[in-house]
Amino acid sequence: MSVTNLINNCENCTHGWKNFQLLSESELQLINANRYEATFRPGEIMLKQGSPTSNALFMASGIAKSYIEGLNGKNFIMGISMPGQLILGPGAYVNSRHNYSVSAITAVQACFISFDIFKQLVKENGDFAESLLEDISSKSLKLHLRMVNLAQKRMSGRLAEVLLYLADEVFHKDEYDMILSRQELGEMTTMAKECVVRILKELEDSGVIYSDSSKIKILDRQKLNLISDKG
Repeated sequence: MSVTNLINNCENCTHGWKNFQLLSESELQLINANRYEATFRPGEIMLKQGSPTSNALFMASGIAKSYIEGLNGKNFIMGISMPGQLILGPGAYVNSRHNYSVSAITAVQACFISFDIFKQLVKENGDFAESLLEDISSKSLKLHLRMVNLAQKRMSGRLAEVLLYLADEVFHKDEYDMILSRQELGEMTTMAKECVVRILKELEDSGVIYSDSSKIKILDRQKLNLISDKG
C-alpha cells in the first residue's frame, strides 16, 4: 500500500459517493479534513475481517472484492466493488468490527473517512442518513437474493448468474476481461475450481460464451439468461 493524494477535495471528486451530494459545503469540508487516501496493488488487503471499523472506505478508482473468510481457508466472495461505491459493513453499527475482508483485484485508489465524522453527519443530516440506510438496505437485499440463488440453483445456473453479473453490473458490456481467477469464480458460486472449469467448457462448447484465461464474451445472451433463470 502506498499513500498518494490524487483527489484535491471532496467537492471536485468525480468518483465520490453519489450521496455526498446531499451534504452542505461545510459538511463536505469536514469530510475533506478528516480523510486520507491510499493506493493498493492487485491482491493487497484493503480491509481485514475482524479489524476495527475506524473508517468508512470509498472507492475512487479500480476494482475490489468483498469476501468472508470461512473455515479451513475457504472464502465466499460477496460481491465486486467499483469506483464511487461505499464499503461499510453492518458491523460498524453492531460490534465495531469489519465482518468481511476487502482486497484489490486491480490497482485501487481508495479514500478512508473517519467513521466518527461519518456518524456525526448521519445524526445531523436526515437526508444523508436516509441515503445511507437505502445504500445498506439495497446491498443487503442483493446479498439475500444471491444466497437464495446459491441454495436453490444448480451449478450451471450459479455460474451463468455470475457471468451476467459481471457483464451487467461491473463492465456493462458482453465482452470483458476476466478479472477473477477460476478459483475466485468458485468462491463466488460456492463451487470447486474444477467444476467452474468444466461448466465454462460446456458453455463454450454449446456456443453460449467464448472464454479463455483472460477474457469472457457472451455469444448467446438469451440462452445464458435462461440457464441462469432456470438454474
